[in-house]
Amino acid sequence: MTRPILARIDAAAFRHNYLLSRDRAAGARAWAVVKANAYGHGLLRCAEAVRDVADGFALLEISEAMQLRHAGFAQPILLLEGFFAEDDLQMASAHGISSALHCEEQLRLLELADISAPLEIFVKLNTGMNRLGFRPAELTRVLERLRASGKAAGISVMTHFACADGAGIDAALAGFDAVAAPTGLARSVANSAALLRFPHVHYDWVRPGIMLYGGSPIPDLQDAAQIGLCPVMTLSSRIIGVQMLTPGEAVGYSATLRAEGALRVGTVACGYADGYPRHAGTGTPILVNGQRTRTLGRVSMDMLACDLTGIDAGVGAEVTLWGEGLPADEVAAAAGTVSYELFCAVAPRVPVVAF
Repeated sequence: MTRPILARIDAAAFRHNYLLSRDRAAGARAWAVVKANAYGHGLLRCAEAVRDVADGFALLEISEAMQLRHAGFAQPILLLEGFFAEDDLQMASAHGISSALHCEEQLRLLELADISAPLEIFVKLNTGMNRLGFRPAELTRVLERLRASGKAAGISVMTHFACADGAGIDAALAGFDAVAAPTGLARSVANSAALLRFPHVHYDWVRPGIMLYGGSPIPDLQDAAQIGLCPVMTLSSRIIGVQMLTPGEAVGYSATLRAEGALRVGTVACGYADGYPRHAGTGTPILVNGQRTRTLGRVSMDMLACDLTGIDAGVGAEVTLWGEGLPADEVAAAAGTVSYELFCAVAPRVPVVAF
């Protein structure tokens, strides 16, 4: 008998969210960011949902790009971290895959590579994130070398904001535009948060990511439905056991929760081996038969406990861990994490169905 845990992926919701992001972009083209197996939702599953409307796809690995090409996707595909070896470059060149370029080592590799055709290059500038990218003052030198190499079919300029979801982008944008705008090259700067918060930076390409999956890119907004987004993943399971606790009895490992009064406890077939965060403490929201309640005690490898006191539910009752009716962002906030991690952490052992 199969355990009752299940991840349901709503392809129509993904399509809705992509179209909403493109509408918000007001004329800019929109990469559908499908890195990390589409944030755990399934690369081809999500790509198929927008096959006829997506302007392009952005991801990390050349192998994922090739999956899209082999499945017949002809749209532009962008490697967000660029290439790591000459083999990557040769494959990108042969299959019309665009690449970020973010460091001297990549530039040198491109200059020396034996490729069949030039490729589209997105020069990445570091405007304060301090992960990847050339310093803005280096842009002129990088452009000169790219053009001299003959390896770039086209050149755009991009950056990634560190604080689009919080403090703002003014300083980063000023540094970027001071060097990028005079070039006249296409620009891409807006992730989900910037797309929604700063319409003046949509430019030529936007890069919606978490919003495509129904997650909120704005920390103080835990219900993405308020901005028109729909949840794409619903993680559900069922109650597989019920215990009646008397005052003073404990729940779970290390007895982190003791009943202050009579407590009816439901055991749910879902644990950290399924991808539910182990660090989610007592009080994390959960739905049982559509009724909101809370988790209790410490999450186990294969099970977690929830409060059934006052709820008409027993063994077999349906449980929603996050998704339809329970925003993943709210669950993530209670667990001290973000919805990105919840989505990406769903384990391979969890069955996935699309509808």
